[in-house]
Amino acid sequence: MSVPDAYARLRALRRQRTLATGMAAVSMLTASAGAAAAAAADDGSSKSPTPVEQSSNEALMKKLQAMEQRIKVLEGQRKQKQPTGAGGPAKPAASVAVSNDPKLRAEAQTVAKEPAAAERKPILGMLDSPVPGLIIGAYGELKFGAMQNPDANGRWQNGFDAHRLVLLPTYQITNNIIFNAEIELEHGGIAFDADDKRHGTAEIEQLWIDFKIIDQFNWRAPGIDLVPIGYINQHHEPTQFYSVHRPEIYNALIPSTFMVPASSIYGRLMDGLSYQFQLSTSVEDFGDDFGKRTGANTVPPFPAGYAAGITGLDALRFARPVIGDFRQLSNDLAYSGRLDFAPPFLPGLAGSVSAYYTPNVTPRGAYADTGDPLGRSSLTLFDAEFRYRVPDTGLEFRGEYARAMFGRPADLRANNDGDPTNNVGKTMFAYAGEVAYHLPLGTILNSEWEAVPFYRYTYQNLQTSGFAGTDSNAPTGAGQMQFHTAGIAIFPSPKLVLKATYQKVKTRDPAGAQSDSILGAVGFFF
Repeated sequence: MSVPDAYARLRALRRQRTLATGMAAVSMLTASAGAAAAAAADDGSSKSPTPVEQSSNEALMKKLQAMEQRIKVLEGQRKQKQPTGAGGPAKPAASVAVSNDPKLRAEAQTVAKEPAAAERKPILGMLDSPVPGLIIGAYGELKFGAMQNPDANGRWQNGFDAHRLVLLPTYQITNNIIFNAEIELEHGGIAFDADDKRHGTAEIEQLWIDFKIIDQFNWRAPGIDLVPIGYINQHHEPTQFYSVHRPEIYNALIPSTFMVPASSIYGRLMDGLSYQFQLSTSVEDFGDDFGKRTGANTVPPFPAGYAAGITGLDALRFARPVIGDFRQLSNDLAYSGRLDFAPPFLPGLAGSVSAYYTPNVTPRGAYADTGDPLGRSSLTLFDAEFRYRVPDTGLEFRGEYARAMFGRPADLRANNDGDPTNNVGKTMFAYAGEVAYHLPLGTILNSEWEAVPFYRYTYQNLQTSGFAGTDSNAPTGAGQMQFHTAGIAIFPSPKLVLKATYQKVKTRDPAGAQSDSILGAVGFFF
């Protein structure tokens, strides 16, 4: 969580406590007035109040009642307002509670103990929870528009995609033990009948239990978790980025949502600096159908062949490890770490540096198209990013750099599958820069609207030189791409966003990218 968000939360809690103090004072004054009246009535020597005294008491009571009503109105107004952070509109209270960031989830559970927590509507932002400690949030996005289809020689085609609907249950088992999960339906869900019009998936993207020990050290028990690399991989809700699709770096080089079986420790080192270290199963250089894994948990035997999981066209998109049925193709583990910073002396600035390493991505039984066995190859993935909202202005900047390095690219399946178009070099890298401006639109339909026009430039090179193997050592240039992305995101509420994006894609492939698009989307997170 960034420093502005933390300060906003602190101010909100202070205002809440101040209001509570005021309420207590009103109650005490009211009780004192009642006690004084009762004492006067019991005292036989006392006289009945004169008309002047009676009028004065009534006026005082009316003032106290008006003050109490005013406090209630102010408290309601405070709850309706949400602060704006460095990365766009801040998450609503319920959204914070179901964030992918472990620190935010922990803070949400702490805030849940405050007196006004029940009024935060923890069930989808609408209903009070019937079970103390239970919070259910959701996010999702619907996309529509037109795009070029490379498989149709670049023809423009219209379409619609119910891309995802995600439920986010969180349950506070005890004050120090918290359950979290993310259950996702993608692309309309799963079709069970041949004439069904849905074509998608249903999957568990996160499932873990946190043990809160101390602020500096906490343990996340083994489960399904996100690799702590990059910003959007951990904050991938549609209200956290302005384009229709997730930023390009997170569509291939960082395979968001990058979920793995894992366990981790995390905590806050000091004000504005937190960390996470994770141990997980390794990515696999196997991108074929799940059913092609043999009962011995190997790739299909030669000469059947199999698709590469790491390629010069899709980077790591298809290399994520499986999360079920003990069907991993490797005994190797991966290690990842992350540092988040939001320096108090630089308001509006936040960012992170993170890395992922596995000593081997080669699956059991891997072989070249000649039948020769493939050796081990390591993978190191690095990311650095920043977000800066210029104080007291609407101007915002974001920047990111990511790099993948392979120990022995000659042993990657893509370089040994008879297809030279998907070859992988010794490295892959990408960088992006984005500028946005926040424009308040005023009150519309009883809420404060905001428009955020933006432009983002991204360059990625997934086919650098330095590879070898049985394939021809000549990259086609299809993995060397430029993305020009411009559009606008309109926030009727911090929980809802309406998007329109135009994207121009360039590549060094002689055939051209043929992947331009004009898209719109509706996204929500509550």
